[in-house]
Amino acid sequence: MKFIVSSTYLLKELQVLGGVINNSNTLPILDNFLFALNKDKLTISASDLETTMSSVIDVDSDNEGNIAVPARLLLDTLKTFPEQPLTFVVADNNTVEISSDHGKYALAYADGAEFPKAVELADPSTTTIMGDILATAIDKTIFAAGNDDLRPVMSGVFFQFSPENLTFVATDAHKLVKYQREDVSSSEVAEFIMPKKPLNLLKGILGGSEDDVTIEYNESNAKFTFGSTILICRLIDGKYPNYEAVIPKENPNKLTISRSQFLSSVRRVAIFSNKTTHQIRLKIAGAELNISAEDIDYSNKAEERLTCSYQGDDMQIGFNSRFLTEMLNNLNADEVSVEMSLPNRAGILTPADGLDEGEIVTMLVMPVMLNG
Repeated sequence: MKFIVSSTYLLKELQVLGGVINNSNTLPILDNFLFALNKDKLTISASDLETTMSSVIDVDSDNEGNIAVPARLLLDTLKTFPEQPLTFVVADNNTVEISSDHGKYALAYADGAEFPKAVELADPSTTTIMGDILATAIDKTIFAAGNDDLRPVMSGVFFQFSPENLTFVATDAHKLVKYQREDVSSSEVAEFIMPKKPLNLLKGILGGSEDDVTIEYNESNAKFTFGSTILICRLIDGKYPNYEAVIPKENPNKLTISRSQFLSSVRRVAIFSNKTTHQIRLKIAGAELNISAEDIDYSNKAEERLTCSYQGDDMQIGFNSRFLTEMLNNLNADEVSVEMSLPNRAGILTPADGLDEGEIVTMLVMPVMLNG
């Protein structure tokens, strides 16, 4: 088995696929890339058993064969080469020899047959979406997903497809983000929960891409196909909580304010908040928003006044500053609206501008009880 390939082209593909490989694997074979050669097409795969990703690249060869090559060693070697052709030859002594302009390097390889086979999806449903739209949907929601192993359904992003729209939801019970696209739809109704790791990989690869991504899914797995790359992952098993039930429908009090001003103010005032609760207090009256925080244990406190546009009754409400900061950071708007009903009901944060055609973003942040 022998093939010739460009060093930078190979490195670029391997760096993407390398994101699948865990730092510590239960099965030693998972520390490898699978190279499956079929004439001038080389299919490279990486897997952690839950997620498998493969890419097809062009090489100069008329051989066939498959071997598993140590990922870390190969990546570290390729990073040091300037652009040049590399020749890979499988030698008799169970090593694969790489020849460059300047030298030869031998890596021990494993039998490609030991590498776990990618799952075949039986009877999948299919939806197509533009790469950049999918990357944006992931980017807008993934930060709100939980990390609680006891509630695995909340540790992923909930995909809801229908003939009217596509909806993506993430929540950790303190904050919730619902991202909807009315300019994209699916021929059938479907819902499933995607784990974070494959979503982060997709987000990294698809940002800015105008290529279509074909999503195939059944009860237990999802498969994303784009360009010459395929990603297959196991879905999170379980029923997603009824998120619509927690979004308050009647919110008579509406505050509109500059996002950057609000964010800077919350960040500054939060420095003086209690280090366990991160609590800040919003006091709204007329066209004035008063943001304050206090750490009674250390006699630290801060207060800022901002002008805003407000319709509703005067009110005071407390929020966790970290959640509020995270949400404001994830909006591209110049102005944002915060809609509220009561101090003990969730506040709804929405961008007042900066949305693409067909884009709807709803963020929900749970209040914290104000003391005193």
